[in-house]
This record gives sequence, C-alpha cells and structure tokens, in this order.
Amino acid sequence: MFEPKEPIQAAQKDWEQHCLWPSLQRAPERDVRFMTTSSAPIERLYTPLDLQANEYLRDIAHPGEYPYTRGVHPTGYRGKVWTMRMFAGFGTAEETNARFRYLLGQGQTGLSIAFDMPTLYGRDSDHPLVEGEFGKCGVAISSLADMELLLADLPLDQVSTSMTINSPAAIIWAMYLVVAEQRGIPWTKLRGTTQNDILKEYIAQNEYIFPPEPSMRLVVDTLEFGSQHVPQWNPVSVSGYHIREAGSTAVQELAFTLADGRAYVEACLERGMKIDDFAPRISFFFNAHNDFFEEIAKYRAARRIWARLMRETYGAKNERSWWLRFHSQTAGCSLTAQQPEVNIVRTAIQALAAVLGGTQSLHTNSMDEALALPSEKAVTIALRTQQVIASESGVANTVDPLGGSYFVEALTDQMEREANVYFKAIHDQGGVIAAIRNGFFQQEIADAAYRYQMEIDRGQREVVAVNAYKVAEPIAIPLLAMDPEGERKQLERLNRVRRERDSEVAQQRLAELRAVAEGSANTMPAILNCVRAYCTVGEMCDVLREVFGVYQETVVV
Repeated sequence: MFEPKEPIQAAQKDWEQHCLWPSLQRAPERDVRFMTTSSAPIERLYTPLDLQANEYLRDIAHPGEYPYTRGVHPTGYRGKVWTMRMFAGFGTAEETNARFRYLLGQGQTGLSIAFDMPTLYGRDSDHPLVEGEFGKCGVAISSLADMELLLADLPLDQVSTSMTINSPAAIIWAMYLVVAEQRGIPWTKLRGTTQNDILKEYIAQNEYIFPPEPSMRLVVDTLEFGSQHVPQWNPVSVSGYHIREAGSTAVQELAFTLADGRAYVEACLERGMKIDDFAPRISFFFNAHNDFFEEIAKYRAARRIWARLMRETYGAKNERSWWLRFHSQTAGCSLTAQQPEVNIVRTAIQALAAVLGGTQSLHTNSMDEALALPSEKAVTIALRTQQVIASESGVANTVDPLGGSYFVEALTDQMEREANVYFKAIHDQGGVIAAIRNGFFQQEIADAAYRYQMEIDRGQREVVAVNAYKVAEPIAIPLLAMDPEGERKQLERLNRVRRERDSEVAQQRLAELRAVAEGSANTMPAILNCVRAYCTVGEMCDVLREVFGVYQETVVV
C-alpha cells in the first residue's frame, strides 16, 4: 500500500498509454460529470500515489487504536452489531408507546423518541401559538403525566433511549429521570442520549428558543449533572444530521458538526470541568446520504479529527475521551414522494454506508416519509433492512472491510483537509457563536443547497422518479392514521394535571427555577424539582424565556 511511488508512476503511465487510451477510442466514457453528492469531482482511478502522504500506523492504524480511522472497537461488529434504534413518535403518548412496544417486538434494540413541534418549542399543547400542530411530527409531551404514559411498561434499565429534543432538552431529560426514579431504577443504570445540540439549531434547524449564550449554559448544565449522577448517559449528541438535511455538503456537515463539538468542550472547560470527566459522554449524530463512498470517508475522517483534537489539543488522557461514537440516520431529504417504494433501495444503500463507516447505532427511514409519518408496514420494512444487513450481507464479519481502499483512504484524507479549511475560517471569525451571528454557516449551507438543486434542474444530476425514470402512476401505499380523538385526550390530561397537582408547590418550584436561572448555579436540580411537582414544559420554558430572553436571528441577505 505504501510502496515507492516511482515504479507505480511508470506503471500508471504505461497503463494510460497502452490500456486506457485505446479503450477510450473504442468506447468513450459516459458524457456526465463524475462527482459526489456534494459535487466534488471524482477521478477516474485511485492508486497508492494518492496515499503517499499517509503513514499507516500514524494515520490509519488498526481498529480500536488511535486515531480510530478504522473504528473505535477492535472487533467491529463481530462482538455486537450496532443498536437498531428506529426514530418514532406521533400523536399522544399512548399511541407512541404502542409503536415502541411494537418495534421492540419486531427486534428493535433501542428507543428513539420524536417530539412534536409544540414540545420542541417549549409550549404546552393548548398554547394558542401551536394550534393545529399537535402530534404531527412527534409525540406531544406537556408534563410528567405524558412522560409516564409514553414510557409505560418499557424496560428503561435494559434498553438505551435517544431523545431528539434541543431547547427544552434539560426539561425533557429531567422527566425521563423522574419516571425512572418513580420506578426505583437507579440513574446509574440508565443508558441513552439527549440530542441537546443547540448550536446546530441556530445553524440549520431553527428550533431554538433562547439566545446562544444561556442556551449553551443549559447544555453545560446537563453535561455537568450527567457526569456526576447519570454516568452512562450521553447528555449531548452533536448533530450533523440536520445540517446535511438543510442542504450542506458532506464536508460542511463534518466540519460544522465537529466545530460545534469543540465549542461544547471549551464551554465545559470554562465551567471548570476536567476534560476526561465529560468528553467520554459526548456523542455524535451524522447523516447517511446517497453517495456511498463519500459517506464512509466522512465517518472515518470524523473519528480521526476528533481523536487528534481530544488528545493533542485538549490533553485528554482517557482513551474513551478520544473516541468519536456516533448514531446515524438515513437521509430524509433524499426521499421522494414519487415512486415511494424506490426509497427502500435508497435507504438500504445509505444504511450500508453507515455500517461500513462504523456507526454505533442506526435509524433507517421508511419509504412513506415524504408523504406522512411512517405506517406500521413501512417502518417494519425499514427495520428489516437493518436486520438483513446485519444477518445476511456479510459486511459485519470483518472489521472495516473497506480499509485500505485507495479510493476510500484518498477521500478520507480529502475530507480531513477540507474540514481543516473550515475550522480555520470559523476560528478566524471568533468561533462558532460569532459565525452563527454573522450568518456564515447559514450562507454556506444555502449556497450548497442551491447548487445541488440547480444540478438537478439542469439535468446534471439524476434523481430517480423526479427527473429520470418518471412514471404517471397513483401512489398506492397505506399511510398512517392517527387517533382523531388524540388531541382532545391530550388537552383533558393537561387540564387534569393543572387541576389536581399541588398548585402552591408548583408555583414555589417555578420561583426556585427562576432564582437559579438568574444566578449561575446548575439548573438541573431546580428543573427536576419542577418536574416532580408536575410543572408543565410551557411553564418552565416561560420562566426561562423571561430570564434569558428569546433569540431573533439576524437576516443575512
């Protein structure tokens, strides 16, 4: 792999003259742009000449060894396959609980909770600003009573749970902890992840509430509290997924995500925490898009960059601090409403890339998600896709089977180089929050999304069923139907909670939360006490809105 380059250069020149050019004269290459999903050009051939800057032990190494290019575990999936964690949530807590129990019965090995838009924005289900949004993109959670129903009969001490929540993450996590507390399950036995990545909300998804600085305080509060009381929980999952869904390139997803991760590390260090006390519990969440090899290279580069950053820049001594562990989800933005069954094929390719890239857990999107929330049939096919990859494809039989591929290793190096260019640009602007405020991230993503769409519109990029291989057939797949009485039941429960709780205690706990928020102490103990008193999500977020303020994004023209 790393033999002297002169003989290879001579052999390649001879190949071009005597093999390649005669072949091109007989049969020219296709008249298309050979490029990645991110529009990066792809060369005809990759050889050891593209890898001469690499040293195997320094840059690639063995699986389970620094810098973890080939994975963080020495046995890969030979010991344990990735966690199959299907993202689910809709309507009432009861409906989503039934879906979770169904998925566990079908062989899912982890839970992943989607919350509806009112919950994501810290509003109760009856707030006038959220009328019509109940349960449409996730489950509605307004109080501990909802969380109790959502988690009813689920083995919290046996499965890991992921919760996709950001601005109110500390509050929703506190509800999960209190439910475990009610059941007598020690927090030390709980495993899971709260997304809690507020920086990417300002960059891409826009589901923020408070300004960046107090929002960062809440993230650090959860990391500090988790390191002390919930040692197996990942309090933050730094999420490139939504950056990619907004239209970024693979390199932008990689660079912006790791820049956000670094910002959380520095905020924890400023708090006075020690790097090895919290770094092992920072996890990541990446997109698995269409370009098979580009995605694999992205994951490999991410591990290498993060390991070097943790060990060489921040001086972490614990090996687990060097690990970049990540969940992946197939690309929702790649799904088409046209010919939705074709999405099964897209998802299988994307999932295979995530597995060959070394993911720790995986969600596979359902074929109908461009049309509605997944039906039972569609979500079962999506789960079966993972199970076929794990059990029948053979890719889990050896560790990092694409390691040493000239193409993959060259793409990995290219990803790292281009990400470093972005790291410098972000640093030169004063860091992540400064770059958010001046619109740098937003403009970069918008430009990439526009370029990608123009390539489709001009026919430079084919999308099956959209601008190629189109058919005029009606869509004939079953779609999910939610309980039409769900919203009424949710509002009745919310009103009952307010009526039956001890209102004096609830108001006292909210006043205590206000006092803590106005100071500098960790907010988690006060939030937990509010949750135990059945204060609602909206009530707690309103207290924090009054103390912290509400963020308004500067429009970048």
